[in-house]
Amino acid sequence: MHKLTILPRSRSLGHTLVLPTEDKYNQTRSEMIDTLAYALGGRAAEELVYHEPTTGASDDIQKATGMARAMVTEYGMSTKLGAVKYGQTDGEPFLGRTMGHEANYSDSVAALIDQEVRGLIEMAHDEAWEILVEYRDVLDAMVLELMEKETLVKTDLERIAHRVVKRPPLAPYNGFGKRTPSDKPPVMTPRELAVLNMSKPANGSVGDLYGESASVSGDLPSYGEAADPEATQQIPLPHNPGTNPPYPSGA
Repeated sequence: MHKLTILPRSRSLGHTLVLPTEDKYNQTRSEMIDTLAYALGGRAAEELVYHEPTTGASDDIQKATGMARAMVTEYGMSTKLGAVKYGQTDGEPFLGRTMGHEANYSDSVAALIDQEVRGLIEMAHDEAWEILVEYRDVLDAMVLELMEKETLVKTDLERIAHRVVKRPPLAPYNGFGKRTPSDKPPVMTPRELAVLNMSKPANGSVGDLYGESASVSGDLPSYGEAADPEATQQIPLPHNPGTNPPYPSGA
């Protein structure tokens, strides 16, 4: 989050500005669930602090519902419904809009879609609630500074929320069926290997940073060159199936 303000903007009573830290063209399922929890944070705060909901979260709820439905019907992220696209959309691409939606599935499937969407929303809502309960003091401190300054920038937010710890991915995907994921971590590009090599401690061991081992060349080859097998040493690498690798992207 880069900016948070309580100054009214158009039809909104406040605004949060979130900018990407790098160019990304895809989102993982866990990242989208995190986005759902972020969108439902305002509603969870209303329930926690004021003990009842207000109309202020209507836009957040609309966006969260649309994302959850897309996860189920367009992106195949439901373990019950599988990698199938449900619904036929007739659009006007030159106008930048869609004109209608045709259901090409049965009523029983429609009920299951609604059930899956509701499940995603409730899971993210509970996650947002638990985070706010755990860090209620951070929430209150942020409110007090907003009342004083009206707008908080990235440095303010980092200072206020410095003790907040990122949680592990919520509800890891388990819809692989008979397709067992590989234990082999993603291949690393020469640029990623160079960054990893630069981050090694002075004693040459990165055992405190990573968990599993893989081969990394001591003198990294340039693009198109083959690594010298004799210059290869064993250093640990991360392994967390189903999530993005923690090392920088080499794309």
